[in-house]
Amino acid sequence: MDAVNHQFRLAARPQGMVKREDFDYVEEPVSELADGQVLVRIAYISLDPAMRGWMAEGRSYVPPVQIGEVMRAGTVGEVVESRSRKLAVGDRVSGWLGVQQYAVCNENEVFKVDTDAAPLPTYLGALGMPGVTAYFGLLDIGAPKEGETVVVSGAAGAVGSVVGQIAKLKGCRVVGIAGGPEKCKWIVDELGFDAAIDYKSEDVNAALREHCPEGVDVYFDNVGGEILDAVLARLALKARVAICGAISQYNNLDAVKGPSNYMSLLVNRARMEGFVVIDYMGRAPEAVAEMASWIAEGKLVAREEVVEGFENFPDALQRLFRGENVGKLVLKVGS
Repeated sequence: MDAVNHQFRLAARPQGMVKREDFDYVEEPVSELADGQVLVRIAYISLDPAMRGWMAEGRSYVPPVQIGEVMRAGTVGEVVESRSRKLAVGDRVSGWLGVQQYAVCNENEVFKVDTDAAPLPTYLGALGMPGVTAYFGLLDIGAPKEGETVVVSGAAGAVGSVVGQIAKLKGCRVVGIAGGPEKCKWIVDELGFDAAIDYKSEDVNAALREHCPEGVDVYFDNVGGEILDAVLARLALKARVAICGAISQYNNLDAVKGPSNYMSLLVNRARMEGFVVIDYMGRAPEAVAEMASWIAEGKLVAREEVVEGFENFPDALQRLFRGENVGKLVLKVGS
């Protein structure tokens, strides 16, 4: 195919907040396909907090993106050329194809998605990595029981918004922690949370005492830092804490701030466990199937905030770390 590809490649390891200068904007021709390969025109790119960790050097659950490599990202798009027996031109697919407009990949690096069941961006949100993270992190690690109190931070984000809704479907009382009145109103009025705590304008400790008078049975943590400490102080007996992320710490120039209230785990015989969604990818289809049925039945709200323009990638990524998005943040690459 005679097409020009544009890419964002990692140029430097960020210090503090991610900046445009941390990326190189590269133009190159699309390469020829080998047998078993397809060419995907990328339609939407997933913007995720985990991207900040992938840019850092050091040991983690996946290797860091190397300097000069295309920035790692989840994507959805359309097959526009194929030398595969499994995938045909016109198939809509999802895969880790990176921050670029086109991707040549092997047929087993992507999987088909059904746009009759949900729009393409939803496969980067509720029916993608964030949704699968929410599903298994809550149900396997948090193990909520009907009638228990579940607290989730980052409650208006891609993962937290799904966590809270699943907890409600399982018969729990749900309290969300989010930043700003718009987000707090959305999770209560549209998503059905029982209460919201605005960490930007409220005393989180006092609000947790008010909304969780019997303590917190399950805490799903997306932010770390001071909010993790506040919730640890309110744990109920035999509570479970699922550590999903710590977005409040990702751009620190100093050392990560760890929990000082960890003795609450001992006193309350509670459990705190970290998890990574890649450990559940073999079971992802069961999560996606159930959540797709919930969406079809109107039991689960999937919201994507779409930023237009491939060239806006670095600025769009900053929006994520400033907490400006509601729901799943995605970048629209083209028409």
